Amino acid sequence: MAGITLGQNNYGKSRVRMVKVSREGARHTVREISVDIALEGDFRAIHCSGDNANCLPTDTMKNTVYALGKNHPLDSIESFALHLAEHFVKKTAPVSSARVRISQVPWDRVQIDGKEHAHTFTKGTEERQTCEVRVARNGPTTLAGGIRDFVILKSTDSAFAGYMKDPFTTLPETRDRIFATSVTADWQYNDGARDFAQARTQIRDALVRTFAAHKSESVQQTLYAMGEAALQRCAAISRIRLSLPNKHCLLINLQPFGMENPNEIFVPTDEPHGLIEATIERS
Repeated sequence: MAGITLGQNNYGKSRVRMVKVSREGARHTVREISVDIALEGDFRAIHCSGDNANCLPTDTMKNTVYALGKNHPLDSIESFALHLAEHFVKKTAPVSSARVRISQVPWDRVQIDGKEHAHTFTKGTEERQTCEVRVARNGPTTLAGGIRDFVILKSTDSAFAGYMKDPFTTLPETRDRIFATSVTADWQYNDGARDFAQARTQIRDALVRTFAAHKSESVQQTLYAMGEAALQRCAAISRIRLSLPNKHCLLINLQPFGMENPNEIFVPTDEPHGLIEATIERS
């Protein structure tokens, strides 16, 4: 009988949610995050013989998020993720590497009579800032940032024509259609990058500006243009991966009612949808 051995393994704590209120006099800032932690290391005895001497409880990991979050400014989720990962590697001897993922929920400051309120907020969109940090005891540190559930739409400047056709093709060509998508973007930071907040602002702005201005012949073409713009705008990243599901809006036929429909009335559909993905990187 062939031998049996333990392969790659990790354990940790997921969906550790935290809200932090930073108080600067009467003006407060609210930040809400969800943290996932995964540790790798010398855990064979835990699995194979029930010896928990090298097992840091996942409840301790949860408490660590709150304790370290108390004194961290949370100026960027990347810097906090790096702080957490370094803590687990430095303070827990059996751990060889730690991976920390963070997703941030947006809270927008309320404006009343044109003035920002000091301590009142509304929950933002479903868009989330994301990051993933991996710290290894005897290896490189990797940092990645991202955005997910970033829904964006433009009502024109989008076409799709001249494509391959076969006996099963029914899609009509168009020079004017709605372009809607829910952007997922993940980017890799260069070594030494530390101004994560500025990088994130630059990348998101480049993505939005390019989406709005691009005369699209396909989702693929616009995806590439968005990724190219992000790399040109932000020197702190080496590559970016974009996922753009095509959230279709289908033109409704109003002719049975004796009415024309010059690209005004549509029905939105979620399934099935096209999914276009690519990585754009520096050569």
